[in-house]
Amino acid sequence: MKRKLVVTALLAASLAACQANPVSGRKQLVLVSEEQAQASSAQAYAQTLSEAQKKGKLSTDAALNARVKRITDRLIAQAGNMYPPSRGWEWSVTVIDEPAINAWCMPGGKMAIYTGLIEKLKLTDDEIAQVMGHEMAHALLGHGREQMSRAIAMQGGMTLGSIVVGRDLSGLAPVADLAVTLPHSRASESEADRYGVELAARAGYDPRTAVRLWEKMSAAGNGGPPQFLSTHPSPDNRIQALAALVPQMMPIYEKARR
Repeated sequence: MKRKLVVTALLAASLAACQANPVSGRKQLVLVSEEQAQASSAQAYAQTLSEAQKKGKLSTDAALNARVKRITDRLIAQAGNMYPPSRGWEWSVTVIDEPAINAWCMPGGKMAIYTGLIEKLKLTDDEIAQVMGHEMAHALLGHGREQMSRAIAMQGGMTLGSIVVGRDLSGLAPVADLAVTLPHSRASESEADRYGVELAARAGYDPRTAVRLWEKMSAAGNGGPPQFLSTHPSPDNRIQALAALVPQMMPIYEKARR
């Protein structure tokens, strides 16, 4: 009986927590407030950087760090036009010196890109902008909050009780870690592709390079995507969708370049 009540309460809470995203319009499960998501992400980010520093994994390449910051600063300047509340975020980007082909952005704009991604794929500035635009779009579209909510919904039990009683979701840092490690849904990835290319175009980065980037991604995985892209749309489908976006994005890019 108790289990049935918990399941019923979980379903009720989930239905009540479905909200339309202000950028995409898609309904999302949101059990975590923006403030809670950002606070837990900041804690998880600080811990990630502390561990990387202890292992000597924070990039000391001043030129590379400056290059990544220059690119992301241009993207951040345009992010506020896509999602105005992001103008108040404490954005931060770190280059992690590891061979993994990886990059991510937590709620609130806490970002990282790995040297393996830049070096193995020999990324141009435009291609780095496409990667980071994609990852930043996840944050602007609330995908991290959506992942945290999925993790909480799966946990159930005591976490559900805190949601129903008063939304006291303390101890969310492990859930924030899950927001990075859990795979995004196919719908989220397609959204991040669409809005990431637009974000990069607004910042003056060529949308045509998005197609070239994902061709490189596919080649890096010997015909399939690297592991961190394993739940993304298939490379062929993604490249076709991005190629179809290019004509829509070129006027935005050309205006930004002017």
